[in-house]
Amino acid sequence: MELKRIKIKELLLSKDFGSEVNVKGWVRTKRGNKQINFVALNDGSTINNLQIVVDVPNFNEDLLKKITTGAAISVNGKLIESTGSGQNVELEATEIQVLGVADPEKYPLQPKKHSLEFLREKAHLRFRTNTFSAVFRIRHAMAFAVHEFFNMKGFYYMHTPLITGSDAEGAGEMFRVSTLDPKNPPLNEDGTINYKEDFFGKETNLTVSGQLEGELGAMALGEIYTFGPTFRAENSNTTRHLAEFWMIEPEMAFYDIVDNMDLAEEFLKYMIKYALDNCMSDLEFLSKRLQEEEKGKKADEQSMELIEKLRFVLENDFVRLTYTEAIDILRNSKPNKKKKFQYLIEDWGADLQSEHERYLVEKKFQKPVILTDYPKDIKAFYMKQNDDGKTVAAMDILFPGIGEIVGGSQREESLEKLLARMAEMNIPAEDMDWYLDTRRFGSATHSGFGLGFERMMLFVTGMGNIRDVIPFPRTPKNAEF
Repeated sequence: MELKRIKIKELLLSKDFGSEVNVKGWVRTKRGNKQINFVALNDGSTINNLQIVVDVPNFNEDLLKKITTGAAISVNGKLIESTGSGQNVELEATEIQVLGVADPEKYPLQPKKHSLEFLREKAHLRFRTNTFSAVFRIRHAMAFAVHEFFNMKGFYYMHTPLITGSDAEGAGEMFRVSTLDPKNPPLNEDGTINYKEDFFGKETNLTVSGQLEGELGAMALGEIYTFGPTFRAENSNTTRHLAEFWMIEPEMAFYDIVDNMDLAEEFLKYMIKYALDNCMSDLEFLSKRLQEEEKGKKADEQSMELIEKLRFVLENDFVRLTYTEAIDILRNSKPNKKKKFQYLIEDWGADLQSEHERYLVEKKFQKPVILTDYPKDIKAFYMKQNDDGKTVAAMDILFPGIGEIVGGSQREESLEKLLARMAEMNIPAEDMDWYLDTRRFGSATHSGFGLGFERMMLFVTGMGNIRDVIPFPRTPKNAEF
């Protein structure tokens, strides 16, 4: 009778000693002598390997030669209590089948330390390393937590379009979607491209946000959220930017700015708690990795231990202050007075940079911070204008090590104010007529925010580069795999 395969995660918790089981996976390492071999096997279900004990004289020599790092094997054997430290069980092999060989001369992930830069070049294989298997198991858990949280709160998951005719942020850095012949496009009389001949009959792009369409859903269904890929053609080769990234964007009818802040804080804490409750083995591995990496740094340059940092955010209320209060703090701060900031804060109205956000979080308050009431001139057209005529009901959440992780606002519900603001910003009202209908017919107070999923992943995993928390990063001059 063929034995049913059992996952390694399950076997490592088993106490069913003496039972016959089958396990399949990829060889991480093999060591031993002419009498006995020890094979570390991993199947992706856990960071931990299962040790396979191979009694060498009982097996064909040619078969054992094929069991090298990276090879896929199937093992039947007897589950026994481990005498070694580090694991409770091991498998005494009775039958081994090599499912797929991995030539040790060519297989690039031999058992040694590889740099993250090298592994980015091998992104199609990097899932097989401990670091990246941990990161992507956590990524799955975080995505699941997103849906669980909003489902529990009674929100509806809405799929907003990836191809759009509008620029939600007014940033203009969008990827064009077209079926026109790039060498010979149809032209108008003035020499411009005639997009009426294109597939959609108009100029279209990949979306930078699902928010505007999300608002339409919220103004009928009450509370919705989107969770999907967004795209930005920004030529930024930094550790914080991707050209394709995932956004979570809830939109809520009848929520004001305070309701919005409360929900965002609750949501972030829910995700962190979910990681601590469900991903501890992977978090412990990533924490040790981070501590190894920082060994050479001075004590004041080292980041907080990963699990301690997650618990710290969970256990503390976020500090809430206005942009105006933040500007006063930054203007009078030591780094500003001593000209240590790259971007000095002089006047009210300055757009805060990552260095300013991190100063507030890491030095001044040593807690996550929610900033509100930004100058309207540095924020998007759809944000609710405050009574002072200068600021909007915006809110950004700032996290240690990351800077801005959430951006949101109460949305402007007044048609007249929205039209005036769009005119100021040269946004053609006729292109946005569908959006403006939500203000014409049954307008109400409503709010929403966006969480960059990869930025959240950076925070939860402690990884330093955003390219290492998405399976296949898309960045300027790089669209491999």
